[in-house]
Amino acid sequence: MTEDARFEDAAERPLRLRALDGEDLQVISSLVQDAVFPATEMTWLPKERRFALLLNRFRWEDAPNAETRRRAFERVQSVLAVEDVLKVRSQGIDRTDGDTILSVLSVAFEPGEDCTGTLLLTLAGDGAIALDVEALEVTLKDVTRPYIAPSKAKPTHPE
Repeated sequence: MTEDARFEDAAERPLRLRALDGEDLQVISSLVQDAVFPATEMTWLPKERRFALLLNRFRWEDAPNAETRRRAFERVQSVLAVEDVLKVRSQGIDRTDGDTILSVLSVAFEPGEDCTGTLLLTLAGDGAIALDVEALEVTLKDVTRPYIAPSKAKPTHPE
């Protein structure tokens, strides 16, 4: 007997997603919202035209299960990688301060001409990272097993 896949079936599997358009990117943006990372965990490899972040991502996809089963919320380390990066700009970030922890609010794409554009990572506290890209290609890959979120709470935002 064949059954449709259920959201819960992937609860314990690592995520591995790719965004090639704005709609795909919205999914990745929602999954990395409230991810935190030290300023030192940003890497730009100009020769490979790749930019990557090692994030401590809140597991939004598991939050309903944690609430239902009354267990701790989880985070997981993930790599957010952007391909075809031509230029990187940032504001409100001191990359030399290893104690600075940044938090992702959203990831958006501003299209330009002929598939080019700017990928904008908006960070809490007025920080931002702008990546000029030749084409949109973003991957999100979990690289560790989930762990209990240090706060043991789901992130909230003031209304």
